Amino acid sequence: MAEKRTRARKRLTPDDWADAALAAIADGGLAAVAVEPLAVQLSTTKGSFYWHFANRDALLQAALARWEEQTTTSVIRDVIADTNGPAHQLRTLIIRVIEAAERDPIGPALLATADHPAVAPALHRVTHARIGVIAGLFERLGYSADRARSRALFAYSAYLGHAQMAHSTPNILPAGKTQRRAYLDMAVKLLTQA
Repeated sequence: MAEKRTRARKRLTPDDWADAALAAIADGGLAAVAVEPLAVQLSTTKGSFYWHFANRDALLQAALARWEEQTTTSVIRDVIADTNGPAHQLRTLIIRVIEAAERDPIGPALLATADHPAVAPALHRVTHARIGVIAGLFERLGYSADRARSRALFAYSAYLGHAQMAHSTPNILPAGKTQRRAYLDMAVKLLTQA
C-alpha cells in the first residue's frame, strides 16, 4: 500500500525544493530552511531532498539563484526587451519592481541576513545588476555615466526604503491603486528631472 502512495506522489524537482526554501525564508528567515520540516511540508521524505541536493547549503544556493532569476534576471530581461525606449523602460521597471517589492517578503528577510556567506554574494550580484540596468537606462536618457550612476543609486535606495515601508508600515503609503500609481508617476518624474 505504501508503495502505491509513493508511486502516486508527484516527483519533486529541485525547483520545488527551492520554492519551499524561499517560502520558509519568507515566513521565518534563513534559519527556517531545514530539511525535515521542508520534507513534511512537501509531503515527501528526506531521501527526495538528498536525491537533488548534497546538503542544506546546496539548497540555499539553489533557492537564492531562483530568487535572483525571478526578481532580477527575468525583470531585467523583460525591461531590456521592451522596445518603447528608455523613458518607458525606466517607468515600467520602477512600477514593476515597486509593486513586486510590496508583495515580496523574501527580499527583506534576505537583507536581514546580508552577512550570511550564502546570502552576501547573491545580494551583491542582485544589487549590482539592478543598479547597473537603472544606470544604463539613465545613460540612454542622456545623462553622463557619473550622473546616471548617481541617479541609479538614489533610485535603488528609494526602492529599498519603499520596500521596507511596505512591509513595516504599509498604512503610510498611498492606499488605493490610483493614488499609488500617481505616487509612482511622481517618483519617476522626480528621478528623470534635469
